[in-house]
Amino acid sequence: MTATLDAVTFGEPMAMFYANEAGSLDEVRSFTKALAGAETNVSAGLSRLGLRAGLVTKLGEDTFGRFIADALRQEKIDTQNVMFTKDRSTGMLIKSKVTSGDPEVEYFRKHSAASTLSIADFNEAYFAEARHLHFTGISVALSPECRDFARHAKQFMKKADKTVSFDPNLRPKLWADTQTMVKAINEASEGCDWLLPGIHEGKILTGYTSPEDIASFYLDRGTSLVIIKLGTEGAYYKSADAEGYVKRFRVDHVVDTVGAGDGFAAGVISALLEGLPLAEAVKRGNALGALAVMSAGDMDGYPTRAELESFLLSASTN
Repeated sequence: MTATLDAVTFGEPMAMFYANEAGSLDEVRSFTKALAGAETNVSAGLSRLGLRAGLVTKLGEDTFGRFIADALRQEKIDTQNVMFTKDRSTGMLIKSKVTSGDPEVEYFRKHSAASTLSIADFNEAYFAEARHLHFTGISVALSPECRDFARHAKQFMKKADKTVSFDPNLRPKLWADTQTMVKAINEASEGCDWLLPGIHEGKILTGYTSPEDIASFYLDRGTSLVIIKLGTEGAYYKSADAEGYVKRFRVDHVVDTVGAGDGFAAGVISALLEGLPLAEAVKRGNALGALAVMSAGDMDGYPTRAELESFLLSASTN
């Protein structure tokens, strides 16, 4: 079968309300509604760059569910496998506006529609249409059913000789304890082709502190490529036959850090699917991460292909 999707992912899209004014969330009165969710962000980032991305999820038959489905279509994300249920509600979150540091985020997602995604919902024909699978540790954390779905999806894609990428995207609040989280996330990473942890995540998951040792930990366990996000230090990559550091892009003013890691993933995945050299793929990831932090919404800064090319021509690294 010829692949009709460049990439497919699954997870929990959410309705987000981000503050229009700085201050504590309980004091803010004005918010802007937008689309959110790690896998949603990656899908949107890929789509804006011209790749064909599909998202698999469950939404509630409610206002937020309808809003999300419409927003996904506006982003030109394939929604053929977006399912609806009357039994559960759609997840949502609210996010503060900050002048420095990370914003305050409060989630309303417990027992959401997306958390009921299970192997029974897995559509083999749909996943077979995709060249690549991307998923994150957030989906793994939502419920045992979602964890089973993730394991099944990964195994299906690997058996079909497709590539698989995984972003640990640690959310300790979604887990019973750190030990359970580390065990489940490291199990999810096994067999993945491209692993995309942040440096702090890597330290928690492996016990090592250097990017080189963290990468080796996963390479020794069968991962083909590890790319570690280093924040203001750029990124480090390592495979069996290549390794190196790629500098960050200069950002004069950080507006909001949320969505930067997902933008990085979209940049790397799109470049690797296009056959770009590894260092260039990491450079594109850094570019999308930089653009993301300069905008308020999670995905507002993600560029089109023309916007990315313009940024690469004009931006500087340091």
